[in-house]
Amino acid sequence: MACILNRTSPLNASPSSDEIDLFELFHSIWRQKKLVVGCTILAGVLGAGYAFLAPKTYEVSSVLRPAAINELDALNRSEVYKLPPADALSKVGAQLDSYEARLGFFKSHEQLFAAFQKPGQSLEQSFEDFNRNSVNLILPDPKKSDSLSSYIRLELQYPADIDGVAILNGFVDYAIAAERDQVGADLKVIVNNRLNELKGKIDAARANYETDKESKIAKLLEADRLKRAQLQDELSALRLQMKMERTNRLAELAEAIAIAKSMGIRTPTTPSSMADAGRSGSGQVMRTEVNNQKIPLYFLGTEALEAERVALQQRTSDDFTNPRVAEIGKELQMLEANREVEVLRKRGNEDIFLQDVEPLRAEVARLRGLNIDMSNLKLVTIDRRAQEPLAPIKPKKALVIALSLVGGLVLGLLIALFRHFMLTPRPAVAYSALDDGRFARRERKDDELPL
Repeated sequence: MACILNRTSPLNASPSSDEIDLFELFHSIWRQKKLVVGCTILAGVLGAGYAFLAPKTYEVSSVLRPAAINELDALNRSEVYKLPPADALSKVGAQLDSYEARLGFFKSHEQLFAAFQKPGQSLEQSFEDFNRNSVNLILPDPKKSDSLSSYIRLELQYPADIDGVAILNGFVDYAIAAERDQVGADLKVIVNNRLNELKGKIDAARANYETDKESKIAKLLEADRLKRAQLQDELSALRLQMKMERTNRLAELAEAIAIAKSMGIRTPTTPSSMADAGRSGSGQVMRTEVNNQKIPLYFLGTEALEAERVALQQRTSDDFTNPRVAEIGKELQMLEANREVEVLRKRGNEDIFLQDVEPLRAEVARLRGLNIDMSNLKLVTIDRRAQEPLAPIKPKKALVIALSLVGGLVLGLLIALFRHFMLTPRPAVAYSALDDGRFARRERKDDELPL
């Protein structure tokens, strides 16, 4: 038994799909070759028009590398500011990437950025558009630590009516000059701070010296006053002692005069002489008297004793009787002026007497002799300055035209395929029932009716 099934019949549940005749498909596309070629030519013409008429974008670049060691040797040997070449390159790179530095260069060279300034936009808005889309800073791969990879590359993309070479070279010079000025300002501040610190230490040493000097003078004067008071006290006590001794002597003389008068001794004599005076005889006798006892004062006789008493009573000063009085006077005279104090007070340049300030003064002299003019300091080496580009980077004419042709060809093929499937009639599918209950797929004849 045979039956005819429509493609939309529920019995059309077989997993098999329609077969596509590739030869017929290629033949159909070939019949539409004019359409495909036309689309390709049209797309190529449009691409060529874009490639030749679109605004051109140019690109310039500049490469910076670390400066030579000898360029920064004078700065590093100052022992004030350390700046290795790699750090100097990093600082310049930070300046190149700094928004403030770019804006400062933009404001100071407005004539170079006239094309970026659009009507209705502020200066900052125009700069933002330039900074976001035109400048690109490229750093080496951080995984490469060798010195050969230390560089900074700055790229600038700009339209045809912009002097990109002048902008990029000018900005590089501006950033280097700004960093150089910053290094000079930092060095100046560090040197001034160091000088102020040293000046403070020297002033402190000077203050300590003044304090020590005044303290020493005060101690010397105090010692002189104490010595003078002690000598005055000693002199007064000595004079009182001598006066008492003179009084005691007068009393002794008075007593001795009274005894001598009672004994009738007028002239000096001795006890043995008095004993011989009472003996008679004309013989002349020479005696030698040895006596370890003090002879009483009255044996001097009244004449000598009275003469001594008169002299003692008429004495106005006893100072000459004791040599210590003269010594005290000499010492008091020496204390009238302390020569060490006078020398301390008459010092002209007292700074030369300061202790432990010679290294500080040497450091001050060294810092003042430093050359802090960084106008000629070479922070980096400009390995390559920006040069006029030979061709624009956008649009790339050959690539644009090639892509346009490929796109036109693909579009033409798609249109041809679409027309082939839409305009070519497709035969209906019929199924024949087999004896075992399966269906066989075959092409439906025109005189067969669907089930």
